Amino acid sequence: MSPLLSLLLLVVGGLLLYLGAEGLIRGSVALALRLGLTPLVVGLTVVAFGTSSPELGVSLQAALKGSPDLAVGNVVGSNIANLALILGVAAAIRPIRIQLQLVRFDVPVAIGCTLLLLWMLHDHRIGRAEGAVLFGLLILYLLASFWIARRTNQTVELDVPARPSRSVWLDLLLTVGGLALLLTGADLFVKGAVALARALEVSEAVIGLSVVAVGTSLPELATTIVAAIRREADLAVGNVVGSNIFNILAILGLTALVHPIQSSGLRNLDLAVMTGVTMLILPLFWSRFRMMRWEGGLLLIIYAAYLYTLAS
Repeated sequence: MSPLLSLLLLVVGGLLLYLGAEGLIRGSVALALRLGLTPLVVGLTVVAFGTSSPELGVSLQAALKGSPDLAVGNVVGSNIANLALILGVAAAIRPIRIQLQLVRFDVPVAIGCTLLLLWMLHDHRIGRAEGAVLFGLLILYLLASFWIARRTNQTVELDVPARPSRSVWLDLLLTVGGLALLLTGADLFVKGAVALARALEVSEAVIGLSVVAVGTSLPELATTIVAAIRREADLAVGNVVGSNIFNILAILGLTALVHPIQSSGLRNLDLAVMTGVTMLILPLFWSRFRMMRWEGGLLLIIYAAYLYTLAS
């Protein structure tokens, strides 16, 4: 397969991933509300899983098709891109106000999850037992988030409507159609990524850490840029940190439960950058509870330097 055709598969697959995730989220949220779940619970469960669905689809397809380096590289690369690229761009556009809960709870959880993943990958394998541990920790994280949100009377991450206003059949169509588009998009995206890696004679891990990671993070990037322009970037920051937690606990947890992951293509540098950037945001957030433009610039420089190491 030519590099041009591989890129075309990536673009088409990425578009289907985005449209499928949008349809799945909108339809499933409305159906959950019709079943009597509160907007708070829906925000913590259905919406949270929905926003991570592109990464989940790609990682599952990659693992099942015998490309485990792509599956793990997608998560590691997405976590680096979320913090260094997306937060960097948002802060460079406009200084960001940081919520206290992020510093006290979500960022420490993200650091803990990252260190746990680092330990699990010491033998380049995530088995079903380890996947079960990750998924079990996800349940605990959701329960803790639910308790904190109820105690502080906060809404969660995304604006969830109190009551669906569409026909139930339209909601069903959005859910089923979104899931179909998501699965199709993930299949095309993985095929394009693997073919591109072979055409360029680079490892699947490198493609997963760069092209696939950025591709599955594009919706978050676009959302964060718009939020920063509208002076609502603090909401987007919470979603980015939460996405990193879900990537490790939900994406890798579910993927390993379905199919144990063998990964030897990741460099120690890749894991070190993911860990270092995750730990770096704690003092950046803690300082004045605001991210300044120069701090956003620092994150972008780190991401550019990391991409340079992948290309060299």
